[in-house]
Amino acid sequence: MFTGIVSDLGTIRTVESRGDARVVIGTAYDPATIDLGASIACSGVCLTVVDKGHDADGAWFAVDVSAETIDKTADQWRTGQPLNLERALKLGDELGGHIVTGHVDGVGTVIAVTPEGDSKRIAIRVPAAIGPYLATKGSVTVDGVSLTVNSVADDTADGAAGTVFGINVIPHTQAVTTIGTLTPGASVNIEIDVLARYLQRMEQYRAR
Repeated sequence: MFTGIVSDLGTIRTVESRGDARVVIGTAYDPATIDLGASIACSGVCLTVVDKGHDADGAWFAVDVSAETIDKTADQWRTGQPLNLERALKLGDELGGHIVTGHVDGVGTVIAVTPEGDSKRIAIRVPAAIGPYLATKGSVTVDGVSLTVNSVADDTADGAAGTVFGINVIPHTQAVTTIGTLTPGASVNIEIDVLARYLQRMEQYRAR
């Protein structure tokens, strides 16, 4: 489990195809504090550490990314790509964001980025299936970052059903995550609030 509060901005060093993709990620985390088998969220994708180390370029850890994961997540698995990193929540840690599982529900597309003072308003279009789980003032995870939904509207652009939601990104979040560099057309990993998922399931069951 995670909270959506990014604690490091890593960078993909290498991507090697070996059945699954072996991805080596540069990090500021001390490898001595990372256990093999530990979970680290990489731009919202929960992955298992399979190797780690330190060399002339700094600290790193490695994860295996399946073809299924690559197919179901944003276009981020390439050398030089920055990643929002978060280590798994421990009992007693502060829950600064909201409960995040690291399981991506879908891929969204940035359709607009608008300055609002020092902040940025970002509009993201998601598949129609995700729409019912988004609510104004609710929580959503975008590329592993816990954010508040500022607006939600159903959208039929280009004849395809979908939903557009807006988020406001303050300067601090822009500086310490990849969210501040998003531009129209970028794909992002979306995870809905786990509480919204259960509430929707309860409503579906009650409607039977």
